[in-house]
Amino acid sequence: MTFTVAIIGRPNVGKSTLFNRLTGKRHALVDDTPGVTRDRREGAANLAGMGFTIIDTAGLEKAAEGSLAARMTAQSRQAILDADVTIMLVDGRAGVTQADKHFAQEIRKTKRPVILVVNKAEGGKARTGIAEAHSLGLGEPVAISAEHGEGLVDLYEALAPFDKSEKDEFDGENEGEKADKQLPDLHLAIVGRPNVGKSTLINTILGAERVLTGPEAGITRDSIAIDCEWEGRKLKIVDTAGMRKRANVVNKLEKLAVADSLHSIQYAQVVVLVVDANEPLEKQENLIAQHVEQEGRAMVLAVNKWDTVKDKDAYLKAIEQRLVQVMPQMKGIPVVPISGQTGQNVTKLLKECFRMYQMWNREITTGQLNKWLTAAMEEHSPPMVKGRRIKVRYMTQKSARPPTFFLFSNTSDIPDSYIRYLVNHMRAEFRMPGIPIRMRIRKNKNPYSDTGGD
Repeated sequence: MTFTVAIIGRPNVGKSTLFNRLTGKRHALVDDTPGVTRDRREGAANLAGMGFTIIDTAGLEKAAEGSLAARMTAQSRQAILDADVTIMLVDGRAGVTQADKHFAQEIRKTKRPVILVVNKAEGGKARTGIAEAHSLGLGEPVAISAEHGEGLVDLYEALAPFDKSEKDEFDGENEGEKADKQLPDLHLAIVGRPNVGKSTLINTILGAERVLTGPEAGITRDSIAIDCEWEGRKLKIVDTAGMRKRANVVNKLEKLAVADSLHSIQYAQVVVLVVDANEPLEKQENLIAQHVEQEGRAMVLAVNKWDTVKDKDAYLKAIEQRLVQVMPQMKGIPVVPISGQTGQNVTKLLKECFRMYQMWNREITTGQLNKWLTAAMEEHSPPMVKGRRIKVRYMTQKSARPPTFFLFSNTSDIPDSYIRYLVNHMRAEFRMPGIPIRMRIRKNKNPYSDTGGD
């Protein structure tokens, strides 16, 4: 049994740096600009062999009701209630501020366990801040440096009383079996331009206001991974920052956020590209789709805000024609009209995601492949290359996720146009529309040939 720790504090005291230190990875964006983190982010932490769940938060701020800052603070308050223990983080260099005192009082009101931690405590400049921390009334402060990894032994001792794992009875399962049960059935990334409704869609799927939403473009900065269940199946859904045209991305934080979104695509299994039904498909959608295809991920196109479209039949015809023009590399991907706000067709969207995931995992027997290959070449023979006839002898599947095939031939110079013909023919024959297919050429590797030559 693990326990959960929430990191709370005013902006720019080093919460995300501590989160990254404890998880051992650069999960959260870190910058000197205050307020980089906006949503709650969870991660698996390990401190000297003690495992627990860590929650990075936006921090606590005094803000006008209904504002983005107020919604961020509400997310942080919820994290305190969800956690077994809260780390109240203050900046040792800056000392205790009025904001620290205000929020320490708020945390005490929750009557939840809290550990006071003074960050940036390396060097002599933090001595005054450490001394001032006693005035917050949260007990003896733990001095650390999240950036340099100092003071983590003291933090371990403060957290150890909340670790109940050693008291759990042995349940007959080894750690590997437990880990397998925790793996999601589907790892889903939600991507698209800013303000198309990605976070609203995720909240609708979860049935709770788990990620921040609002009319402001670019609310989401970090890629937020959330574990949930849908119809008895485990999902890991990743909310990503909106991706604008590269020329429009000039801010450092936005560059980091977009890089984080692209990284999320790399580790997803299925990608949902969300577009606004009131905005035309543009080059940016094509670039995102190209990146998804290059990473070999399955994709579903979600047309959001469908409830605002008047002539739905005409719109669907127009978008299908547009897809052929701007996304030829993803021909045949499912197009699902949805409303993240009302929940319209969200169930259908998830069903399409699982269907694409099954095709993405497709394995075809060698016998089926070579029977199809013979028919495909009879229908359209390989072209001549430098006056030499191409002999494609044999084909086998190397792997799935995405489906990857080896094509054994007497030459490696098979034209790309013929490879595209085979890929499109295969998609139609084996009913894998929209699935990225990899076809690799291998010269003189026919396993049924003694010489391997011509």
